[in-house]
Amino acid sequence: MRIGLIGTGRIGSFHAGVLARHPAVASLVVADADAARAAEVAARTGATTVASAEEVLGSGVDAVVIASATSAHAGLIGRAARAGLPAFCEKPIALDLAGTLGALREVERARSVLQLGFMRRFDAGYAAARAAVRGGSLGRLHTVRATTSDPAPPPAAYLPLSGGLYRDCLVHDFDILRWVTGREVTEVYATGSDAGPAMFREAGDVDTAAALLTLDDGTLATATATRCNGAGYDVRMELAGERDQIAVGLDDRTPLTSAEPQGPPAPAKPWQGFLERFAPAYEAELDAFIGVVRGELANPCDGREALHALRVAEACELSRKERRPVRMTEIAEA
Repeated sequence: MRIGLIGTGRIGSFHAGVLARHPAVASLVVADADAARAAEVAARTGATTVASAEEVLGSGVDAVVIASATSAHAGLIGRAARAGLPAFCEKPIALDLAGTLGALREVERARSVLQLGFMRRFDAGYAAARAAVRGGSLGRLHTVRATTSDPAPPPAAYLPLSGGLYRDCLVHDFDILRWVTGREVTEVYATGSDAGPAMFREAGDVDTAAALLTLDDGTLATATATRCNGAGYDVRMELAGERDQIAVGLDDRTPLTSAEPQGPPAPAKPWQGFLERFAPAYEAELDAFIGVVRGELANPCDGREALHALRVAEACELSRKERRPVRMTEIAEA
């Protein structure tokens, strides 16, 4: 199988290594706006470099992995669909509903395949939590608590391009909440703080956010995020039911210290970033994509899943700005 990769930044470089090692991938073609960066990745992985995304799509590849800048995602999804190529794309499809829907229409018109990169669906802990909820071992689920905490803010130049904390960061929590519970969000109430570094205020963003989400069966969920968690990279989910409660992301590397005299000490080597924490999940999602391309698997995360998560993020942004609860019926679906 010949795979094309568009974008060789941090996540694209990681994907290149995974694809180059995959036994079903015979050759890899890469391109990036930064030609030197693409050449470095190609030299490390044995890939072939070409000058543009168009050359990748026209180079006889069987499928394409899109890891470019967010602003290019929707256009590249459309080009891949028109070329008849299955595509894997990092989230998001676009930073707004119109761009997301436009790309999805291209895929549907072409009857092509689009798999989205919500890697938490491939994490062993989240998969076990989903099985516990669906299997009934927790009893009636009544409370879910999700958190995503980055150890340090991104570069200031990234913030205006990110779509904001809800769309860029918490969208992962919104997707995994739906996936684990099998329920839909009906209402949100969200708030945020820009009391941290001035660059967040300058970008019209927040560095810390919280949302209360009501699910369609009455389950209550909270989702919190911050860009300023000096202890390390902390991604967890707690699920509480009438019979039992469980936690995802709680291990000997969780950057969390107990204040109790007999509690566990601070971790010796706390998680420092998403690539380290979710490396096995990133590998598993690309392995699944190759299985989809070969006709061996059903698509585990199609583009409509990204639309659902983005709608929740849009509702949270509206709630934060207007300081009120927002029903999901207020956010256009199609």
